[in-house]
Amino acid sequence: MTDVTAEVPEAPSTTVMSVPLSPYATELLRVLTSTADEPDPAARRGVDLSRIDNRELGVLLAVARERPAHELPALHPSRELRWALTTALENRQTRFTPESCAAVLAALVKESQADRATGNPLLAVSALLRCDGEWPASAARSAGAIVRAMIARARFEQPYAMAALTGLAGGFTRAALNTVFRWSLGPIARDEVDLLVKLGMPAQALVAEVCRDRPYPSMPQLPDAWQRLAAITEYADFARRALDAAQARVAAIQAGELPYVADKAFAPDEVEVLARAVRIALSRNETWLPELLRSLLPGIAVAPTSAKTLPSQALLYEVARAAGDFPTPEALAALVAVRGVVRHKGVPRHLDRLCKRIERALAERQDTVLTLPDLGFDSAGTRAVEVGGHPAVLVASDEVVLRWRRGDGTLTATVPAAVRRDHPDELKELRGRVKQARDQVSALVRTLEAGYPAASARPYADWRAGLATNGLGWQIARRLIWEVQHPDGGQWQAVLPDGDADDERFVDASGVSVARPEPDAALRLWHPIRSSADEVRAWRDLLTERQLRQPVRQAFREVYLLTPAEEATGTYSLRFAAHVVHYRQLYPLLRSRGWTTRMLGPWDGGDEAQAYRVLAAGTWRIGFHHDYLGEEDLECASTGRVWFERPIEGAWRTEPLTEVPIVVFSEAMRDVDLFVSVTSIAADPYWTDRRTEYVDYWRAESRRELGMTAQVRRTALERILPRTKIADRCTLTDRYLVVRGELRTYKIHLGSANILMEPDDAYLCIVPSRRKAPGDIFLPFEEDRLGLILSKAFLLAEDTRITDESILLQLRTRL
Repeated sequence: MTDVTAEVPEAPSTTVMSVPLSPYATELLRVLTSTADEPDPAARRGVDLSRIDNRELGVLLAVARERPAHELPALHPSRELRWALTTALENRQTRFTPESCAAVLAALVKESQADRATGNPLLAVSALLRCDGEWPASAARSAGAIVRAMIARARFEQPYAMAALTGLAGGFTRAALNTVFRWSLGPIARDEVDLLVKLGMPAQALVAEVCRDRPYPSMPQLPDAWQRLAAITEYADFARRALDAAQARVAAIQAGELPYVADKAFAPDEVEVLARAVRIALSRNETWLPELLRSLLPGIAVAPTSAKTLPSQALLYEVARAAGDFPTPEALAALVAVRGVVRHKGVPRHLDRLCKRIERALAERQDTVLTLPDLGFDSAGTRAVEVGGHPAVLVASDEVVLRWRRGDGTLTATVPAAVRRDHPDELKELRGRVKQARDQVSALVRTLEAGYPAASARPYADWRAGLATNGLGWQIARRLIWEVQHPDGGQWQAVLPDGDADDERFVDASGVSVARPEPDAALRLWHPIRSSADEVRAWRDLLTERQLRQPVRQAFREVYLLTPAEEATGTYSLRFAAHVVHYRQLYPLLRSRGWTTRMLGPWDGGDEAQAYRVLAAGTWRIGFHHDYLGEEDLECASTGRVWFERPIEGAWRTEPLTEVPIVVFSEAMRDVDLFVSVTSIAADPYWTDRRTEYVDYWRAESRRELGMTAQVRRTALERILPRTKIADRCTLTDRYLVVRGELRTYKIHLGSANILMEPDDAYLCIVPSRRKAPGDIFLPFEEDRLGLILSKAFLLAEDTRITDESILLQLRTRL
């Protein structure tokens, strides 16, 4: 690392390229322009580019590009600084003055003409798009020189950037088009290129900017690039034209008018163009798009034959990625629907991952969260359908199920024999409707959950129109606690919907009715961290009494407050450090919760990684460090510190923990606690039988104080156990559920679910085949480990009836 904080008496002018430089940026410039090829005493401490703004970064990059780091001697004082500037280029929205932009373009001309260089036309286009003021007079000459050098070396990896530079250099002629786009363009892609010829360089530059494949190094895409491109009326019209053409082609393939070849409905360049068209339509929230997607997606997802292939897997995924960038409920619903009909074995799993990303993105758009398609359910959560004269009812409560009405009016899950025999197609369609409703409910729940950290509020009138008047939406809303702000804009009151959607009422935590909110009153999801302990207990009691299982856990949600130790460390937390976890479980769990990370393993650079998740509408990011502990067949990881960052000057900067909003902090730490508690080797009952590594950790975790997740589990058991037949045999201590059997007394740890037997704390290994609570016991929330603990408790309370030989052998050994 290079440090350039030392004072220099003869520093360069503080106005370089018309930019007044800060003292620190001036010192960085001095190191960059140093002619010495040996170590500089002023370059021995680390570079902190967070101390310069984005325009100063542009000046320094312009100087650095004149002599790349790889051309410098190993001991040159600016070598490390130049690498740091390249990294910053990848992560920050650099700004350029006309002078620094001209310098960057000139440097790129030299790079494109170098023998070993590959060239980077997109970097030239990006610099122009980020130029403050008029483009430099030399821009056209530099653009032409870059294009000529690239064509001379037959490098066409960035055709849209080449097109933009060609347009700047003197016009995008037909000859240039045929040269740059050297492959045979499909009709839809050709239509776009013809339009770009007419639109000129600004539109060409924006299309180059939004291309997904970006070379190294590249600047991060402009935040408003899609909006700027969508604002060009001619391009927005083209987006509609391109998608209509795609729909027509798919219809022709499905009708047998065009030959079917798996995943060849569109050429690769056409898929790229259509992906742009979908993003343009989604960003403009075009009213015609939902109906088009409902027709297009099944056409590209299901072969016209019985084959398990599909016409365009590539376009299906691109539409899903586009919806992740510009989410709408209608796009998500269309993708969820097509997921249920696709025949290809691997596609549904990948679509599920993409849909989860859409749900997380939707959660940040509260204007769309409360918009649900109407599937015909009434206010009671039912939808009546008749099949062959037999009345069927789709019932939505905790889940959506299909029931059949008997002659006496009661409902049964048994399908009438006549329906099964005479109406198989109608029955299949009906089951498809059930699945569609389940998928819609699941998507809404996951969207609400993902949006929790943002704590966004909407007017009560919007909430009522979006959820309360929708049959499926009401079944979710009535089981959630909401907060309503008083008319004066001050105090918030927590309320639970009561009654039904036709006679909507609200109650507080004590069950007392409260006034209905005014139409413009702000309403948001309640979070326990904003309430007192007494109020949280009251809500838990009320939900348990009414046997309401919440689709998003609220009353029994874990709460994480800043600890004195974390205040002392300042910018990071070690609360979940030094745990040993199963890495093959940790990695997919990280990904499923919306974290981004690279995979670890026994290869160069695979020994450690940082996982990140962006929260609260992009205003915060959490980091989580973990190290690989792979040894032969042992694939474990150790956990490290957790920290929080905010975007400042286009880059993520670490912030003190005291600055993190309490809900954001709590929700982020809840994720990390989940990772540790689920994947820790302490939850592996067979660990000591199979391994000798980390046994001390395993034993310590089996006895340690309860974490927040286990504490919430304990509060649930306080309410569950008195209602069970084994209540008189159970006692809750600070860490254990103690179960008195006939043979022994057992202690089930509320964190790991491991069992110790009194009086010598001998370990008892039990792996029940079921993890759900036995019988009809009401659980206030679904959790595998809570069900596992209860399942073990019921088994051990009647230990004389155990027949499993593996358990009996352990009991006999200890008796």
